[in-house]
Amino acid sequence: MENYFLLIGIDGGATKVSGWSVNIGDENIFSFGKLHAEKLYNEIDGYLKNFKPVDITEQLAEFQNNNIKLTEEEIQHGKTYIEATAQVIEQIVAKSSVKKVIVGIGMPGLKTSDLRGIAVMANGPRMIDYCRDLENRLTCSEIQFVSPIAGLGSDAFYCGMGEEYAREGQFRSVANSYYLGGGTGAADALKLEGSLIRLEDVKDWFAKTWEMKSDEDCSLEKYASAKGIQSIYSDLSGISLNDLNANGIYLQQIREKAIQGNKPALETYKKITYYLALLLYERISTLNAGWQNLFSFVNPNKQKLSGKHPYLGKVFDSIVIGQRLGDLFGSSKGDEIVWKPFFRHLSEMIAKSDVLNEEVKEYYCPDGKFSEDLLQISNLREAPAIGAGIDAYLTWRNR
Repeated sequence: MENYFLLIGIDGGATKVSGWSVNIGDENIFSFGKLHAEKLYNEIDGYLKNFKPVDITEQLAEFQNNNIKLTEEEIQHGKTYIEATAQVIEQIVAKSSVKKVIVGIGMPGLKTSDLRGIAVMANGPRMIDYCRDLENRLTCSEIQFVSPIAGLGSDAFYCGMGEEYAREGQFRSVANSYYLGGGTGAADALKLEGSLIRLEDVKDWFAKTWEMKSDEDCSLEKYASAKGIQSIYSDLSGISLNDLNANGIYLQQIREKAIQGNKPALETYKKITYYLALLLYERISTLNAGWQNLFSFVNPNKQKLSGKHPYLGKVFDSIVIGQRLGDLFGSSKGDEIVWKPFFRHLSEMIAKSDVLNEEVKEYYCPDGKFSEDLLQISNLREAPAIGAGIDAYLTWRNR
């Protein structure tokens, strides 16, 4: 079958597109292939260096009113995103003797009703005809689609698909788990009672990280994503993001500065460990006891969440931290900057909870400390890409 077509998974982020070939194994076990390509959007002619997204509240209003009005800047900037994806697919196919492809694509943002476009995008342009424009762009190449692109998937859901179906996935051996991935943005994935959950199906009681707002009046995505954490340090240090990027100062380098006593870096991780712990406490308490109104919402018009759902009383078998946030936690295990403060905050929140019963508290915090065994670090740095390929294949196979 693999000689018949090439399965490709695409992860479209805010700054680049990454693509991988995906190997199809027995019993729905998948693995990364050997073919890989990536492309930065700013390498494409026409890229707008100073592009600013339309205000998110305005985007949401246009989406809800089914009246999306793309700006000229969005149209131009969006073309560079599509061109970058086309080039990644072409580069992967060029390395193979197979020209027929099945392509799965994960992208951030809220999708159009047909799932083939992006209607709301916090950190980039809206692209309401993404799949159509990409397919049209590739008609001039030798590439043949086994079937049209079924639609754009959630990069967050594809993280869950990767954790569930990839050989190294952390969801494979558990019934109930929550995944938080931190890259350019924050990705949430959920597995309950042995099944992956589409967050659209539980939106009446479960909020995405980016939707929730801290008491500092910003999205929780800021504390959970690599770009957001870097921006917090930028604000506290007075060093621009451009200068931080130019000097290679990212999560690990900020952590190293904190270890050396740098005050803005210490303050950055003080905020991060507290709000990440509060986010995970919200996940734990919402699953077990229902939504507790711990956070307000970025969209002030978002419908109030329900305190009832079919999984009340459940506990997580594991909590998985992935992508660059996972790298940060993995490298900081046992330290005084990230690891210990995070676990201390989470332990205190659970101990003081007035909605979790003593049995649940004992489950999460034997001896009064959150069990480190419940926190798993994902090994799938490219989880969205493999998840996109898996979803495209399963959709095609079950059509």
